[in-house]
Amino acid sequence: MREIVVCGEALVDVVQEKRAGDAPVPGGLAPLQPALGGGPFNVAITLGRLGSAVSLLSAVSTDTYGEAIVDALQGAGVGTTLIQRRGEPTSLALATIADDGSARYSFYVEGTADRTVTDPGPFAPTVAAVAFGTLSLVLEPGASVYENLLHRSHAEGRLVVLDPNIRPAVIGDADGYRRRFRTWMTSVDLVKLSDEDAAWLGEGPAGSSVADWLGDGVAAVVTTAGSTGLTVRTAAGEVSVPAPAVDVVDTIGAGDSVLGGLVHHLDRNGSLAPAAVRSLTAQQWREAAEFAAQVAAMTVSRPGADPPWASELRSD
Repeated sequence: MREIVVCGEALVDVVQEKRAGDAPVPGGLAPLQPALGGGPFNVAITLGRLGSAVSLLSAVSTDTYGEAIVDALQGAGVGTTLIQRRGEPTSLALATIADDGSARYSFYVEGTADRTVTDPGPFAPTVAAVAFGTLSLVLEPGASVYENLLHRSHAEGRLVVLDPNIRPAVIGDADGYRRRFRTWMTSVDLVKLSDEDAAWLGEGPAGSSVADWLGDGVAAVVTTAGSTGLTVRTAAGEVSVPAPAVDVVDTIGAGDSVLGGLVHHLDRNGSLAPAAVRSLTAQQWREAAEFAAQVAAMTVSRPGADPPWASELRSD
């Protein structure tokens, strides 16, 4: 059996919605609604709901939110044996939803549980792929733990997947992060990021581009551009697919659903290995991107990071 380990934070999104046409709110503040989230958590939930064998590696609080996180993971079929329970509180992300469904974030992460993760030791031989990303690769001391694990997973021959999911608000040294990001590329097989992420990573004297990452050894870079769709770039060329037309409620978890959909498609088609990913044809990448776009379209059509179950998707 092939297994996937997703590494990184699980937190609570506190969602503040104020849409055009809403009645005035006393004091001008829209109501807040807590929802479980965090990029790695969302990716793991997506994979579990789609039917892949997946576990989350993270440090999770023993507080009420932490209990809800573990329950949600188990409910989606995500393994929790790699979860490290901690007494520190759960991280919070305040998400404000604009009229077009896009989300802006501010974070409350000082002294929280997820950044205290420790090295889990060797993975089981059945672990074929390891995914990383978002705040967990920024916030120390956990960031260094995950970085070491990323390089170690590559050296062990596992498929390494990365979604930087850039959050400038928590990156104190932008050029320092950009330099660090570039050092990861020799150990990464698949990078998924938004067009905004790519633009931010390309800024300044330490900036780099898709062409640089492919030159460093990355097999494929998948870029999302909202309603425009997805583009897959490899050394052999590029493939683009449109996003399905849906009524967008909000975009929370959209990119995470894309990554979960991509990795699940690779899993379903027996391609969870570095050599297999490097041998995919343009048509195979097109099929993977179309599936990922379908998964993300369903996620954005309903509130919060609520990815679909396999039974909800088309079976063409």
